[in-house]
Amino acid sequence: MNAHVRALFAVTLTGALALGLTACGGSSGESGSGDTIKVAYWRQVDNKSRVMDNYLTLVKKQFEKANKGKKVELVPIQASENDYYSKIQLMMRSPRTAPDLVYEDTFLINADIASGYLLPIDDYLKKWKDWGQFVDTAKAAAKGQDGKTYGVPDGTDTRGLWYNKELFAKAGLPTDWKPKTWDEVLDAARTIKKKLPGVTPMNIYTGKAAGEAATMQGFEMLLYGTGEDPLYDPSAKKWVVGSKGFKDSLGFVDTVFKEKLGPDVEDALDANFGSTVATELLPAGKLAIDLDGSWMGNNWIETGAKPWPEWDKVLGTTSMPTQTGQSPGTVTLSGGWTWAIPAKSKNPDVAFDFIKSMQTKDNAVEYCIRNAGIAVRKDVAADPRYQKSMPGVDFFTGLVQYTHYRPALPVYPQVSTAIQEAMEAVTTGQASPEKAASTYDEAVKSATDGAVESRG
Repeated sequence: MNAHVRALFAVTLTGALALGLTACGGSSGESGSGDTIKVAYWRQVDNKSRVMDNYLTLVKKQFEKANKGKKVELVPIQASENDYYSKIQLMMRSPRTAPDLVYEDTFLINADIASGYLLPIDDYLKKWKDWGQFVDTAKAAAKGQDGKTYGVPDGTDTRGLWYNKELFAKAGLPTDWKPKTWDEVLDAARTIKKKLPGVTPMNIYTGKAAGEAATMQGFEMLLYGTGEDPLYDPSAKKWVVGSKGFKDSLGFVDTVFKEKLGPDVEDALDANFGSTVATELLPAGKLAIDLDGSWMGNNWIETGAKPWPEWDKVLGTTSMPTQTGQSPGTVTLSGGWTWAIPAKSKNPDVAFDFIKSMQTKDNAVEYCIRNAGIAVRKDVAADPRYQKSMPGVDFFTGLVQYTHYRPALPVYPQVSTAIQEAMEAVTTGQASPEKAASTYDEAVKSATDGAVESRG
């Protein structure tokens, strides 16, 4: 593991080592051998949803029936998001524990490439006609800095504001809410606080325990709406420090928690708070506004973690506005996950055949429907089953035109951790936005060996 990734996961690696790899659902044994492959994927802690489990079980049955003698062993890793990243990296270090296929968040791809954990799959892709169906942005997210491709994406996502229309009506707010600025979002939260005691006005993910949810769903949804400076300047190949937009984004977080418009701080800093939001607070009408992802609906469908038949009538969706309403008026972030083959896989050929089974057109449609995902294949996006699959799928698909992507660079995970630390310092009141931003600047200078440009 390279130095940047070691810094990101110093705490969670310790916990993962203490638990041992046996906690990874049987992954302590030998990696797949002969005609058996091991498929490692994330299962969220405290989330009863088994969307991925059920989908992979379906494809496993198809694959084993169509490929006599081939076997697929599913290896669910039940962990918080950060612990999942740590555990799969530990597994991929050794031929003894490396799975043959791993579910890889796109933001980690370049870090794991730099560590030598992933296998380039270009030779396989050249022979696979379905690769032409994938949109270019999705393909780019799975590419390394060397120009080679290291994963096959299974969907993307977008982010926006979910709000409870019943609570809005009780508070005298419009049920067709369309805020144009940050101030309008905060004013709605203030109204909820005043009119509806006992209801949490707004959730924005924050702090180290929330991991990438804090960075991406929280901070970057603010930063890219400031119209100021991005995290990284690709033309200069430098990370941006000292920007007004960075301080303003921390200022928004500061306002939410200083004015008690968000969750209690101890709840907000809980690693499993995302599950609490999805399965408790929103269904119970205890949260009015949630800055969150396009996938949330899959928690409330009949097979989800918290079936909630009325959710599409109770909840509304609207885009996150830019800071002052400046063009384009809307901001969103897109990410996504890929299926990647570890460099130490014993069965890369069979592993890629399993990817192809997961990504037949029909299976890709099935997964997007089950997961409330945003399609990355053109034929899936055009399929009537997908287009009618989930209330709001058209809204979240429409946000793609405004989307931003995280800098896909090996050092990004360490930058992300520095953002989470800055957010946490502000959330807890331990630092002002200015002080937290200054500490972030120093952390980024150190992480990037000074490859920064100051705009302060």
